[in-house]
Amino acid sequence: MGLHLIGVYECKLDVKSRLMFPKAFKHQLASFLNAPFIIKRSVFHNCLELFPIHEWDKVVSDINKLNRFVKKNNDFIRMFTAGVKVVSLDLTGRLLIPKDLQVYASIKKEIVLSSSANMIEIWAKDAYEKVINNDAVDFAKLAEEVMGSQETENE
Repeated sequence: MGLHLIGVYECKLDVKSRLMFPKAFKHQLASFLNAPFIIKRSVFHNCLELFPIHEWDKVVSDINKLNRFVKKNNDFIRMFTAGVKVVSLDLTGRLLIPKDLQVYASIKKEIVLSSSANMIEIWAKDAYEKVINNDAVDFAKLAEEVMGSQETENE
């Protein structure tokens, strides 16, 4: 069974680019907090993705199945792993967001941590609110298109 994180939390970066990791995520990730995390650029949005190392290992396992002698696979791997960093919580439960990734995600001070199945998205607060409140996206239609065609396990 995979990791299924739950929650959305607003945080602030301190002057040294650290955020206090939310207690709810600490509880959900209790058995993984002593291990490093992987932080990277998102594929589809200008936000960051934070993976517990054991979840990142699963992603890398899938990537390693790609034939690197196919140029588009090699290009994908390069772009997917651009900016990837290893980070850890410090002794007080803070997480440092590397400067280059802050710039990529337009993160200044106010941020949102949003669970996304096996990882946490890290957003600039204003960017998160724009994506969530985007009137151009018909969520009901999107839900039907994405989930409506799913076959049930009993079929």
